[in-house]
Amino acid sequence: MLISDIIGPVMVGPSSSHTAGAVRIGNIGLRLLGTKVERADIGLHGSFLATGRGHGTDKAIVAGLLGIAVDDERIPESFEIAGEQGMNFDIHGVDLGPDLHPNSARLILTGTNGKKIELIASSIGGGRIRVNEIDGIQVNFSGELPTLIVHNEDKPGYVAEVTSILEAESVNIATLQLNRSKRGGYAVMVIECDQEVPKDAIRHLESLEGVLRVTYIAGE
Repeated sequence: MLISDIIGPVMVGPSSSHTAGAVRIGNIGLRLLGTKVERADIGLHGSFLATGRGHGTDKAIVAGLLGIAVDDERIPESFEIAGEQGMNFDIHGVDLGPDLHPNSARLILTGTNGKKIELIASSIGGGRIRVNEIDGIQVNFSGELPTLIVHNEDKPGYVAEVTSILEAESVNIATLQLNRSKRGGYAVMVIECDQEVPKDAIRHLESLEGVLRVTYIAGE
Protein backbone atom coordinates (compact mmCIF):
# COMPACT_ATOMS: atom_id res chain seq x y z
CA MET A 1 0.00 0.00 0.00
CA LEU A 2 1.27 3.49 -0.88
CA ILE A 3 1.37 6.21 1.75
CA SER A 4 -0.74 8.34 -0.63
CA ASP A 5 -3.46 5.70 -0.36
CA ILE A 6 -3.65 6.46 3.38
CA ILE A 7 -3.20 10.23 3.64
CA GLY A 8 -4.08 11.22 0.08
CA PRO A 9 -2.07 13.33 -2.36
CA VAL A 10 -0.64 16.81 -1.78
CA MET A 11 -3.23 18.88 -3.61
CA VAL A 12 -5.34 22.00 -3.88
CA GLY A 13 -9.06 21.40 -3.39
CA PRO A 14 -11.52 19.78 -1.03
CA SER A 15 -11.59 16.25 -2.47
CA SER A 16 -8.90 13.89 -3.75
CA SER A 17 -11.40 12.15 -6.03
CA HIS A 18 -13.19 15.22 -7.33
CA THR A 19 -10.22 17.58 -7.46
CA ALA A 20 -6.81 15.85 -7.53
CA GLY A 21 -8.15 12.94 -9.58
CA ALA A 22 -9.89 15.36 -11.93
CA VAL A 23 -6.65 17.31 -12.46
CA ARG A 24 -4.91 14.04 -13.31
CA ILE A 25 -7.64 13.10 -15.79
CA GLY A 26 -7.12 16.41 -17.57
CA ASN A 27 -3.35 15.97 -17.43
CA ILE A 28 -3.45 12.45 -18.88
CA GLY A 29 -5.59 13.80 -21.71
CA LEU A 30 -2.95 16.45 -22.41
CA ARG A 31 -0.18 13.85 -22.33
CA LEU A 32 -2.08 11.51 -24.66
CA LEU A 33 -2.79 14.35 -27.09
CA GLY A 34 0.90 15.26 -27.06
CA THR A 35 0.37 18.92 -27.86
CA LYS A 36 -1.32 22.02 -26.47
CA VAL A 37 -5.11 21.72 -26.29
CA GLU A 38 -7.01 24.09 -28.55
CA ARG A 39 -10.50 22.81 -27.84
CA ALA A 40 -11.92 20.48 -25.21
CA ASP A 41 -15.37 18.92 -25.00
CA ILE A 42 -15.68 17.79 -21.37
CA GLY A 43 -18.52 15.45 -20.41
CA LEU A 44 -19.04 14.84 -16.69
CA HIS A 45 -20.67 11.58 -15.58
CA GLY A 46 -22.33 10.47 -12.34
CA SER A 47 -21.01 12.05 -9.17
CA PHE A 48 -18.67 14.25 -11.18
CA LEU A 49 -21.78 15.81 -12.70
CA ALA A 50 -23.92 15.84 -9.55
CA THR A 51 -21.40 17.39 -7.14
CA GLY A 52 -18.48 18.31 -9.35
CA ARG A 53 -19.08 22.04 -9.48
CA GLY A 54 -19.09 22.34 -5.69
CA HIS A 55 -15.86 20.35 -5.49
CA GLY A 56 -14.25 22.27 -8.35
CA THR A 57 -14.10 19.23 -10.65
CA ASP A 58 -14.80 21.35 -13.73
CA LYS A 59 -11.96 23.75 -12.95
CA ALA A 60 -9.69 20.86 -11.99
CA ILE A 61 -10.08 19.06 -15.33
CA VAL A 62 -9.43 22.28 -17.24
CA ALA A 63 -6.37 22.88 -15.05
CA GLY A 64 -5.06 19.42 -15.93
CA LEU A 65 -5.57 20.10 -19.62
CA LEU A 66 -3.43 23.21 -19.19
CA GLY A 67 -0.64 21.17 -17.60
CA ILE A 68 -1.25 22.55 -14.09
CA ALA A 69 -0.22 20.17 -11.28
CA VAL A 70 -2.46 18.88 -8.48
CA ASP A 71 -0.70 21.05 -5.88
CA ASP A 72 -0.75 24.26 -7.93
CA GLU A 73 -2.77 27.04 -6.30
CA ARG A 74 -3.85 28.30 -9.73
CA ILE A 75 -6.37 25.45 -10.12
CA PRO A 76 -9.38 27.63 -9.09
CA GLU A 77 -8.31 30.16 -11.75
CA SER A 78 -8.07 27.62 -14.59
CA PHE A 79 -11.01 29.01 -16.57
CA GLU A 80 -9.38 32.43 -16.70
CA ILE A 81 -5.98 30.93 -17.58
CA ALA A 82 -7.57 28.88 -20.36
CA GLY A 83 -9.05 32.07 -21.79
CA GLU A 84 -5.69 33.82 -21.67
CA GLN A 85 -4.01 30.89 -23.43
CA GLY A 86 -6.68 30.55 -26.11
CA MET A 87 -8.04 27.17 -25.02
CA ASN A 88 -11.76 26.82 -25.70
CA PHE A 89 -13.80 24.35 -23.69
CA ASP A 90 -17.36 23.20 -23.19
CA ILE A 91 -18.47 21.39 -20.02
CA HIS A 92 -21.73 19.42 -19.88
CA GLY A 93 -23.31 16.30 -18.47
CA VAL A 94 -22.99 12.90 -20.14
CA ASP A 95 -24.34 9.44 -19.30
CA LEU A 96 -21.55 6.89 -19.77
CA GLY A 97 -23.63 3.95 -18.59
CA PRO A 98 -24.26 2.18 -15.27
CA ASP A 99 -21.08 0.11 -15.27
CA LEU A 100 -18.66 3.02 -15.22
CA HIS A 101 -17.27 4.50 -12.01
CA PRO A 102 -19.42 7.49 -10.90
CA ASN A 103 -16.39 9.81 -10.85
CA SER A 104 -15.78 9.70 -14.59
CA ALA A 105 -15.38 12.04 -17.51
CA ARG A 106 -15.23 11.85 -21.29
CA LEU A 107 -12.79 14.22 -22.97
CA ILE A 108 -12.83 14.98 -26.68
CA LEU A 109 -9.70 16.99 -27.36
CA THR A 110 -8.35 18.85 -30.37
CA GLY A 111 -4.75 20.03 -30.35
CA THR A 112 -3.24 23.15 -31.84
CA ASN A 113 -1.70 20.92 -34.53
CA GLY A 114 -5.12 19.48 -35.47
CA LYS A 115 -4.58 16.15 -33.71
CA LYS A 116 -7.70 14.74 -32.02
CA ILE A 117 -8.26 12.19 -29.31
CA GLU A 118 -11.22 10.94 -27.27
CA LEU A 119 -10.81 9.30 -23.90
CA ILE A 120 -12.89 8.19 -20.93
CA ALA A 121 -11.22 8.13 -17.51
CA SER A 122 -12.27 7.66 -13.90
CA SER A 123 -11.04 9.02 -10.58
CA ILE A 124 -10.91 5.95 -8.35
CA GLY A 125 -9.90 7.48 -5.00
CA GLY A 126 -6.87 9.00 -3.33
CA GLY A 127 -6.17 11.11 -6.40
CA ARG A 128 -5.55 8.02 -8.53
CA ILE A 129 -7.15 7.56 -11.94
CA ARG A 130 -7.85 4.85 -14.49
CA VAL A 131 -8.11 5.39 -18.24
CA ASN A 132 -10.98 3.25 -19.52
CA GLU A 133 -11.19 4.03 -23.22
CA ILE A 134 -9.18 5.69 -25.97
CA ASP A 135 -10.82 6.50 -29.32
CA GLY A 136 -13.57 3.95 -28.68
CA ILE A 137 -11.19 1.11 -27.71
CA GLN A 138 -11.35 -0.24 -24.14
CA VAL A 139 -8.11 0.08 -22.16
CA ASN A 140 -7.14 -0.05 -18.49
CA PHE A 141 -4.11 1.87 -17.20
CA SER A 142 -3.25 4.54 -14.66
CA GLY A 143 -0.51 6.62 -16.27
CA GLU A 144 1.68 6.15 -13.19
CA LEU A 145 4.18 3.91 -15.01
CA PRO A 146 5.92 4.70 -18.31
CA THR A 147 3.26 3.66 -20.82
CA LEU A 148 3.32 2.99 -24.56
CA ILE A 149 0.08 3.06 -26.54
CA VAL A 150 0.52 1.53 -29.99
CA HIS A 151 -2.27 1.74 -32.58
CA ASN A 152 -1.69 -0.77 -35.35
CA GLU A 153 -3.44 -2.83 -37.99
CA ASP A 154 -5.03 -5.98 -36.58
CA LYS A 155 -2.65 -8.46 -38.17
CA PRO A 156 -0.38 -11.21 -36.78
CA GLY A 157 3.13 -10.43 -35.58
CA TYR A 158 2.86 -6.95 -34.12
CA VAL A 159 2.95 -7.98 -30.46
CA ALA A 160 6.13 -10.00 -30.98
CA GLU A 161 7.76 -7.21 -32.96
CA VAL A 162 6.95 -4.52 -30.40
CA THR A 163 8.08 -6.62 -27.44
CA SER A 164 11.33 -7.56 -29.19
CA ILE A 165 12.15 -3.87 -29.71
CA LEU A 166 11.62 -3.21 -26.01
CA GLU A 167 13.68 -6.28 -25.07
CA ALA A 168 16.56 -5.02 -27.21
CA GLU A 169 16.49 -1.78 -25.20
CA SER A 170 16.38 -3.70 -21.86
CA VAL A 171 12.93 -2.30 -21.09
CA ASN A 172 10.96 -4.66 -18.87
CA ILE A 173 7.20 -4.94 -19.51
CA ALA A 174 5.05 -4.67 -16.38
CA THR A 175 1.68 -5.21 -18.10
CA LEU A 176 0.52 -5.62 -21.70
CA GLN A 177 -3.07 -5.24 -22.89
CA LEU A 178 -4.32 -5.82 -26.41
CA ASN A 179 -7.72 -4.65 -27.63
CA ARG A 180 -9.14 -4.12 -31.09
CA SER A 181 -11.98 -2.28 -32.79
CA LYS A 182 -13.01 -5.40 -34.73
CA ARG A 183 -11.38 -8.41 -36.35
CA GLY A 184 -9.19 -7.16 -39.17
CA GLY A 185 -9.69 -3.55 -38.09
CA TYR A 186 -7.13 -1.87 -35.88
CA ALA A 187 -5.75 -2.81 -32.51
CA VAL A 188 -4.41 -0.91 -29.53
CA MET A 189 -1.56 -2.23 -27.41
CA VAL A 190 -1.15 -0.63 -23.98
CA ILE A 191 2.24 -1.50 -22.52
CA GLU A 192 3.18 -0.36 -19.00
CA CYS A 193 6.93 -0.54 -18.44
CA ASP A 194 9.28 -0.61 -15.48
CA GLN A 195 11.74 1.77 -17.15
CA GLU A 196 11.42 4.85 -19.32
CA VAL A 197 11.34 3.95 -23.02
CA PRO A 198 14.24 5.43 -25.06
CA LYS A 199 13.35 7.81 -27.89
CA ASP A 200 15.14 5.58 -30.40
CA ALA A 201 12.82 2.70 -29.49
CA ILE A 202 9.75 4.91 -29.94
CA ARG A 203 11.00 6.07 -33.35
CA HIS A 204 11.62 2.43 -34.31
CA LEU A 205 8.06 1.53 -33.34
CA GLU A 206 6.68 4.46 -35.34
CA SER A 207 8.56 3.29 -38.42
CA LEU A 208 7.03 -0.20 -38.44
CA GLU A 209 4.74 -0.89 -41.39
CA GLY A 210 1.14 -1.08 -40.20
CA VAL A 211 1.71 0.99 -37.06
CA LEU A 212 -0.71 3.89 -37.23
CA ARG A 213 0.29 5.88 -34.15
CA VAL A 214 2.51 5.57 -31.10
CA THR A 215 1.85 7.59 -27.96
CA TYR A 216 4.25 7.54 -25.05
CA ILE A 217 3.46 8.72 -21.53
CA ALA A 218 6.45 9.12 -19.25
CA GLY A 219 5.95 7.81 -15.72
CA GLU A 220 4.97 10.10 -12.86
